[in-house]
Amino acid sequence: MFSPRFYALDALRGLAIALMILVNTPGSWQHVYTPLLHAPWDGFTFADIVFPTFLFVVGAAMFYSLKTAVLSRQSLWRVSSRALKLIGIGVLLNYVPFTVDLTELRLPGVLQRIGLAYWLAALLILTVKRSYLPFVAVALVLLYWLALVLGGGEQPYSLDHNLVRHFDLAIFGAAHLYQGFGVAFDPEGLLSTLPCVVAVLIGFGTAAFLQGKQQHQALRLLLLAGVALVVLALLWQVLWSINKALWSGSYLALSSGLILLLLAALVWCIDIKGWTGLAEPLKVYGTNPLFIYILSWLWAVLIGQLIFIPTDAGSVSLYQWGFEQLALVFPAKLASFVFALLHVVGFWYLSLLLYKRNIFIKL
Repeated sequence: MFSPRFYALDALRGLAIALMILVNTPGSWQHVYTPLLHAPWDGFTFADIVFPTFLFVVGAAMFYSLKTAVLSRQSLWRVSSRALKLIGIGVLLNYVPFTVDLTELRLPGVLQRIGLAYWLAALLILTVKRSYLPFVAVALVLLYWLALVLGGGEQPYSLDHNLVRHFDLAIFGAAHLYQGFGVAFDPEGLLSTLPCVVAVLIGFGTAAFLQGKQQHQALRLLLLAGVALVVLALLWQVLWSINKALWSGSYLALSSGLILLLLAALVWCIDIKGWTGLAEPLKVYGTNPLFIYILSWLWAVLIGQLIFIPTDAGSVSLYQWGFEQLALVFPAKLASFVFALLHVVGFWYLSLLLYKRNIFIKL
């Protein structure tokens, strides 16, 4: 668990899972407020900060689980087995409800990326001197940038010609990649996982920095670092556009800066002002984050593809039926938002039940 000195880290973890469910479970993808949709290519929306926040809190948790760990057969097995579980569950979720032809099964995905980024970051933490990790992080981003520039031809950041896509096509084949961009391109591809490793390391470094710091000192330095990263992103985008799909360096800097500013706001509200009414619900949500995320995915598949409700116009999925009932009361976009918000509340209540019974499901 996190240091009791900074409850803001617990709250941030809970906020990350709440936002993931909010963004991933709209009543209808045809009726979503623009900030809750990912930028189609270049650009940045509110939704684009959610996944980096999850990676950040994964890294923060790693500080406490690996604080005294050294490279050994036991530690290597521990981090490797956890990564393999995440990757395996991620692939299985892509296969649920087991109607997809295996020749067209998408292999990358969110949990796969979390597992791989966790594993690579853990290896670095176990093998590299802690004071060298910031330099390794910078080197990873710059090497990734260089690879895209050298491997993408005249349009290295375009959808069709980027190296991330060509690398995944060579490894997985077009049929096993995400098709939502109109061509085979996976936003959770292998090569673009490198900057995600850096996002995990930033979370790890932030938790290490907060350890033993005075609250007001931590607040000032979090604000300074957050503003510096946002400014860096705004300058960097002139050369390398902010792009979540490619996890560009400017996107990494912007999302990391905003996360640090958000964490600073939570430190001020919770650790300095003592607003525990804000902290406790979020802390509860963060106690079983991966389990709740997996369960929310399975629930969406269950009510979206397996359970149907008969209506006068024919049978519709329980998912669609629920949205349509809300749409009778609210405008379509608001109904879609309320549908997602009800899921956030429902899974929070489930988290509360598990928390009260001291049930913490680890992978």
